[in-house]
Amino acid sequence: MAPSQPPQEKRMIDGRRFKKPHATTLVLLGSAIGFVMLMIAWFTEGGLTHSFFQAMAAWQQHPPAWLDVSTVPAEQLWWPTVSLMLVVLGVMRCSPQPRPWSRTIVVGIILALTVRYILWRLLATLNVTDPINGIFSLGLLGAELMLLGATSIQLLLVLRHKDQSRRADQMAVAVHNGTYTPSVDVLIPTYNEPLFILERTLVGCQAMAYPHKTIYLLDDTARPEVAALAETFGCRYIARSESDHAKAGNLNHAIATTSGELLLVFDADFIPTENFLHRTVGFFQTDNICLVQTPQSYYNPDPVSRNLGWADVMNPDEEIFYRYIQPIRGSSGSMVCCGTSFVMRRSALESVGGFVTNSLSEDYFTGIRLSAQGYELVYLSEKLSAGLAAENMETFAGQRARWARGTLQAFFIDSNPLTIPGLTWLQRLSHFEGLLNTLNAFTRLFFLIIPIIYAFWDLVPIRFTYPDLLYFFVPLYLVQLSAYAWLNERSRSALLSDVYWLSVAIPLSATVVASLLSPFSKGFTVSPKGLVKDQASFNWRLAWPLLLLLAITLISFVLNLKGLITRELLLDVASTYRGSSIGLFWSSYNLFMIGVALRSLVERPKTDPYHWFKLRWPVQIHCGDNSSLTGVTTLVSEQGADLMIAKTDQPPIELQTSMTLKIPDENLVLQGTVISNEVEGQQQHLRLAFDLSQSQRRQLIQALFCRPGRWHYRQIPGEIRATWILLRCLVWPRRSLLKENKGRDLVVAQS
Repeated sequence: MAPSQPPQEKRMIDGRRFKKPHATTLVLLGSAIGFVMLMIAWFTEGGLTHSFFQAMAAWQQHPPAWLDVSTVPAEQLWWPTVSLMLVVLGVMRCSPQPRPWSRTIVVGIILALTVRYILWRLLATLNVTDPINGIFSLGLLGAELMLLGATSIQLLLVLRHKDQSRRADQMAVAVHNGTYTPSVDVLIPTYNEPLFILERTLVGCQAMAYPHKTIYLLDDTARPEVAALAETFGCRYIARSESDHAKAGNLNHAIATTSGELLLVFDADFIPTENFLHRTVGFFQTDNICLVQTPQSYYNPDPVSRNLGWADVMNPDEEIFYRYIQPIRGSSGSMVCCGTSFVMRRSALESVGGFVTNSLSEDYFTGIRLSAQGYELVYLSEKLSAGLAAENMETFAGQRARWARGTLQAFFIDSNPLTIPGLTWLQRLSHFEGLLNTLNAFTRLFFLIIPIIYAFWDLVPIRFTYPDLLYFFVPLYLVQLSAYAWLNERSRSALLSDVYWLSVAIPLSATVVASLLSPFSKGFTVSPKGLVKDQASFNWRLAWPLLLLLAITLISFVLNLKGLITRELLLDVASTYRGSSIGLFWSSYNLFMIGVALRSLVERPKTDPYHWFKLRWPVQIHCGDNSSLTGVTTLVSEQGADLMIAKTDQPPIELQTSMTLKIPDENLVLQGTVISNEVEGQQQHLRLAFDLSQSQRRQLIQALFCRPGRWHYRQIPGEIRATWILLRCLVWPRRSLLKENKGRDLVVAQS
């Protein structure tokens, strides 16, 4: 069933290197060599190359009249910024949630300002008077164009945004009334995950309210204890004698031995809500639909927000992808299959030869092959499952490196979305945006170097005056910054995005370069789950490049400050600005963001592998002496609960007291023992350790993870509050960090 692959690509799965470079690698190397030769020719100060750049320098000295800011009265320089900001803020005020009309206005303004800015940069700001300045000037322009290009494609795609929830409502009617209930094989591939994590997933899959489903646990490690767990839960168990092709091979092996009309895939740590199949299966009444993808949501904080102490404010890093990127890509027919929490039509998968095995991103390229065959892929932006986010910074960085390498392997396999037959131009454009964003991990690193260039070499990669900045750059920057969170439906602020990127910037950039030169030099690695850590630690492996960059940037800040004090900044309003003040501002921003990124690398202790949910459930408490009390939970996990009860005339409840909790809202009855008691004012705080039967434990897992509507989209703070949060993270850790939580992860959840 697995698709055929050339010998070179087979060696990727085996972890061996190519004997011969791929054609794409040769093209990239050839392009780099060609650029170097061009620069050498420029340095020789002769021939056509030198003459061309001399002519370009002359053009830059005399730009078109409409780019000449010196002709604009000083009092009118603010008009583009003020007027457009008022329009954008007014539109967002009238339409708090983006609508087609409001998106069109805001996106149209941003795209118009982007075109205006690019023309200014191309025609009036390049410094090509000499080769050294010219190299950095053209490099900065190229980096900007790549970033602006990816952003502009996103803005074009967002105009086609469609919400599939109403369509899901219509399609679900037949599933609810029983007129459309195809058989579903639920596939759970596993590789060394702890049993308590697998148990959650099995409980969630069995809790799905759907009659014709069969659950399969696909064990790539053939562990007897996993086989016993599957038997305990009445699930089918499938193991392989060999683990070729990692997760893709595991799935393909299982598909060959099963027969359901539809395939539902969950990673071993993802727990569905009870209504998952009711919300997704109905789409397959349309014959051309082959895949329905739902978001990956997470019940634990990612390591960046956890280490910074703002897990209850920041969204996981992936949130913007699933709330903004996936919906707009889905509307253009280029949604990404994300490897978990999706339903697929078996016949469609078999028609393309099963899951792609010649890439780390088997899910992504399988979706591309299905799209190329003319099938429709649907993205339903409803949180119908939740899994484990990376639990430390090492895993966080490793995941992103694997995703980047897997995405860039598109250039080296036959499922390349830019060349595979069958895709529309809009689908190719959407996939190109994804590839461009992955490459931008490296190009954005260039922006960290610019202020250093200003300070150490006195180079000027960009020619401008203060009025130029005010007229061409400030309007675009402020409008984009104001509309960024609004367009992505409050899933991410621009400043917080920079922190996430900076924390893994250098290893991720190195991965991008390595992937283009040797794309299959590393095989698939599984992210560890259920990690515990007794003490706080500092991730030196990720930190030392940032510390080096911080030191160099600090020196550049001092040099730029010295230049600002000792040099006449602006000789004439139309003269070229020398760069000390812009270098100073840029260095200041970089120092601030690098400092916060380094702060995120301080790993907090986590001695409890279970996650504690902030749930306020009213409880009835029955103690061993037959006394009864009422209270409310404050924290709940699979292992225990924290309770708050009003102080009474009776003596405080003693340690080791056995009690039964009745939680009417969740129809739960739980037994536990008091292991901690504190009296604070008029309230008594208890901590219980549960002693549950298998049936009670299953009911508790369902209450914690599986209730429909359990996982909600959360709105993040705006840019002003995000700035304040980052300042607090850097100079004064949040108070919750200083409290002793006994190594527990506290998770915000809806009661």
